[in-house]
Amino acid sequence: MTEISSPHIARPRIMVLGVQPGTPPFRIVEIDGQVVGEAKTVTDVLEAAAAFGITVHDLDDPDVVRWVGGDKFTWTVRR
Repeated sequence: MTEISSPHIARPRIMVLGVQPGTPPFRIVEIDGQVVGEAKTVTDVLEAAAAFGITVHDLDDPDVVRWVGGDKFTWTVRR
């Protein structure tokens, strides 16, 4: 019998969800699976991480931050 190995996809500690409509638009930030707040800029994401003792050296590292519905430059609602 052979074993089938499945790829493991690591869940990063920080998840930045898609842009939500608002004035201004915002993104929901999760840390360790818990919603911790809203971010209107990349700085807000870094401040939320720091509040939980997480130092982010590379916002493009998918093992650290997962950007859902865009990247670190996406802060407006897509139409």
